Amino acid sequence: MSNDYPRPLLVRPHWQDLCGPWGFAADDEDRGLAGGWHGDPGPYTRTITVPYPPESELSGLRDTAPHPVVWYRRALSPDRLPGPGERLLLHFGAVDYRARVWVNGVYVGGHEGGHTPFSFDVTESLVPGEEQVIVVRAEDDCDDATQPRGKQDWRAEPHDIWYHRTTGIWQPVWTEVVPALHVKGLHWTPDVPGAAVTLEVELSRRPATPVDVHVVLSLGDEILADQTCRTERRDGRWVIALPAARHQMELARLLWSPERPTLLDARVELRQDGREIDAVTSYVGLRSVGVKDGRVLLNGQPRFLRLVLAQNYWPDSHLAAPADALRREVELAKELGFNGVRIHQKVEDPRFLAWCDRLGMLVWSEMPSAYEYAPRTVERLTREWLEVVARDRSHPSVVTWVPFNESWGVWHALYVPEQRHAMTALYHLTKAIDGTRPVISNDGWEHTESDIWGLHDYAPTGASIRERYADRDAVARVLSDRPPARRVALLGEPASPGRPVVLSEIGGLSLKPASDESWHGYAAFGTAGELAEEFRQMVEAVLDSVELAGFCWTQLTDTEQETNGLLTAGREPKLPVETVRRILTRPARSTPAEAIDAARRAARQED
Repeated sequence: MSNDYPRPLLVRPHWQDLCGPWGFAADDEDRGLAGGWHGDPGPYTRTITVPYPPESELSGLRDTAPHPVVWYRRALSPDRLPGPGERLLLHFGAVDYRARVWVNGVYVGGHEGGHTPFSFDVTESLVPGEEQVIVVRAEDDCDDATQPRGKQDWRAEPHDIWYHRTTGIWQPVWTEVVPALHVKGLHWTPDVPGAAVTLEVELSRRPATPVDVHVVLSLGDEILADQTCRTERRDGRWVIALPAARHQMELARLLWSPERPTLLDARVELRQDGREIDAVTSYVGLRSVGVKDGRVLLNGQPRFLRLVLAQNYWPDSHLAAPADALRREVELAKELGFNGVRIHQKVEDPRFLAWCDRLGMLVWSEMPSAYEYAPRTVERLTREWLEVVARDRSHPSVVTWVPFNESWGVWHALYVPEQRHAMTALYHLTKAIDGTRPVISNDGWEHTESDIWGLHDYAPTGASIRERYADRDAVARVLSDRPPARRVALLGEPASPGRPVVLSEIGGLSLKPASDESWHGYAAFGTAGELAEEFRQMVEAVLDSVELAGFCWTQLTDTEQETNGLLTAGREPKLPVETVRRILTRPARSTPAEAIDAARRAARQED
């Protein structure tokens, strides 16, 4: 795994990576709790490499059989034990689906939700002078369709567009020693017109006496803000002024965008009685996102979206990224000419989002779906979705929230009011937590309320796309009575007409598979040249529309039997990279500023 700190928006210099060999045991009959496996080393007869799921090759097991309960055990000598006034925190990036954790036989806590992080203060469970033993029980029932699982298959073998399951630990496990009173959480909200950012700080507990939160924001050697805020509470919220951003002619150099992903370095110190008791580093991207007059806006300017559908799934490690793969995935998408990724049915490792922040890549963040509608489904989705938004809302690269996809889990929304209410409720709940980004109630079709109307249209040819979306009247017909995929595009009367229309899934083209090859796609071609020509025609049909605000191409890489990527599963291009890039980066008719920028770039190159 990469040595990047697992929580890039709240970083401390000293931490211990617990990824690597752990003891492992499957508990198919669920006897471990009654049998005391949390204190017995005997059952752990197999070794797994964490954080790779047991179904994957890199885990060392390649065990694809369904196991509703699995156990992990690790004995270790911490690099450092907490001293007086310090605590030891145990962190998990993600454990699918329900986790319970013991340290030295003492239960320290549990968590439900397979895609979001959790932590425990394990100080009181430590045994001085001895190895510390961590045990994790993970429960992941593949037959429970109310459980958010995304593209993980419930069948024994992958089929159609679903892939191998990811059971148990699949993101980093790590520890850090912290002061008893420490910074537990940070959030940044940029305000470009106000030349400021709002800082939210959560402390580990309420301080006994007032504490100072000292904030420094900088760009290289330039100090942009140096502010001290006092609080007696466990949490605080302050506006940090950025005087340099008030200057109209200086603002551009401070803004974050895919072309210029400027990040402001942040240091947050916790001081009590003039003494520093904790310090963390972070970063801020100063940018705004919005929608207006059928366009998506970035920093107040229309931005045509050239997204690619990213499953972020690797042949040897499945949903867990192998070493250095997170950065490379972003680089590959940028090299092809995309300006954004739609992370599909997965909550990606926050280090991936950090690379999108650093390298300049827009992100649509999507909640993995459940497949049965019930009150329990709504409870689970809501709880975990709030954790996703809390974890990721400070990343400047994240520009859109998508709680539902293609009515998965709310399949009868057209006829069942409760299901429509669920979509609308999560839309409004997300807007209540974060009002700075567009939210899509249900990407693909059957929108209740959405800031962007995302449509999934696997039209067979570029000519079909050109006909359907040529002008305003054509798009209106699609939205009203000729929707793609035979699903109604909009449910009821949209609260705000004139939303941007984005073809958030198109393409799905592939080379013809071998006769004995398992395959799923939407069209197959005999040669790379034929594939390139249809790719060009489809993309140009979108770029020629004066009404469309962008598209998302299916997909970046081949994934299991879904071999319709621009890259193979091994991340090798099927078409010349320059060919793809030239097609993708042609200016869009709906965004005249793109043509002006392209002309300026060409003139500079000639000079």
